[in-house]
Amino acid sequence: MPLSEDEQRILREIEEQLHRDPNFARDLSPVRDASRRSLLTAIIGGVVAVAVCVLLLGTSPYLAFAAFIGAIAAVMVAERHLRALGDEAMQRVGTMRRNAANARRDSER
Repeated sequence: MPLSEDEQRILREIEEQLHRDPNFARDLSPVRDASRRSLLTAIIGGVVAVAVCVLLLGTSPYLAFAAFIGAIAAVMVAERHLRALGDEAMQRVGTMRRNAANARRDSER
């Protein structure tokens, strides 16, 4: 099935952008999205592990210690993904969070 004129124009624009900017393809890669998801998962895991650690302190210090080790591991994983995202991507994440917070605040009004 042949491409429409609009699709051909879009394809030409992408090809021109690839020739002008060698980093363009890297910007389109889904690796950053995977790192963001992994970062969010690691942060949530760390928070849950700390909460479990606090809850288990009265019951079993050994299980609380295991939960603390899990929290440390989650922080280490989050740090690794933060480095993968880099400064520019972290600015984007911060902007997205602020926009989401503003949207929630506006919807509550």
